[in-house]
Amino acid sequence: MSAELAFHPPVVRDSQGRSLDVIELRGLTVDCIVGVYNRERVLAQPLRLDVALFLDTRNAATGGRLAHTVNYGRLAGELRFLLEACRFELLESAVEAVSRYLLVPPTQDVPRAQVQAATVRVIKPLALGGLALPSLQVHRTAEQMSYSSEERSFGHLDVIHEGAGYGVHRLRVKPGGSLPASEDAAVEASDLVLGPELLMQGHPVARGMAFHDAPSLAHRYDNPSTQEQTVLRVSRPRVVTSEAPRVHEALGGTSYYPLDEPAAPGLAADTLP
Repeated sequence: MSAELAFHPPVVRDSQGRSLDVIELRGLTVDCIVGVYNRERVLAQPLRLDVALFLDTRNAATGGRLAHTVNYGRLAGELRFLLEACRFELLESAVEAVSRYLLVPPTQDVPRAQVQAATVRVIKPLALGGLALPSLQVHRTAEQMSYSSEERSFGHLDVIHEGAGYGVHRLRVKPGGSLPASEDAAVEASDLVLGPELLMQGHPVARGMAFHDAPSLAHRYDNPSTQEQTVLRVSRPRVVTSEAPRVHEALGGTSYYPLDEPAAPGLAADTLP
């Protein structure tokens, strides 16, 4: 890696002065809408993402459970979904959205360690035609973040990040609750299923599946379990073009998670004890 592309997160310490552990994802390349010029608003371009997560992994090391650390395979899919689904005007918006998602507190249905701090860098390799590589790197801590939550008929809506022309929300469907399909024709949404026990249109849906709303297709989620189940939703104003809208079959969707390997015998590695 050339010197100008080297990624150097800072050293972060906990309240006792101990250096926090670091999980890194480097070189995640995602095609997305980002920019203020006309050509950038209609054509996706690649962004390269590097992130460093600061946390304490000692419980995971002794207990052998993914719920005590961060599942970087699933996280990579979630970040890819986030960047693909949003339409950013500025690189700053993309970096802030990623940072806030990395630092949001975990939910009971998707247990993981709380990330204490995160360094995020995004490179926009095609912006200057290869003459130079513009990038933005930020460092954020969980203490700096605040997230509002709104009570809704289906459960709760957590506001992760809202920017010009998009909103990133975590929808927590209460036990026995239902998340109805949106009836707002001016808004389109992309959903990533995070909870493991949701039904969509009455059928079980695997976590990591993404569904993109279109005028001819609506999605309804039901939670038959005894625990909250979450969906990550990106909402945007609907764009009307001369092309036919992209439509996904109701139970088709796209998987953003890697194929899970079976857990060790007798060990639910991604659940809390």
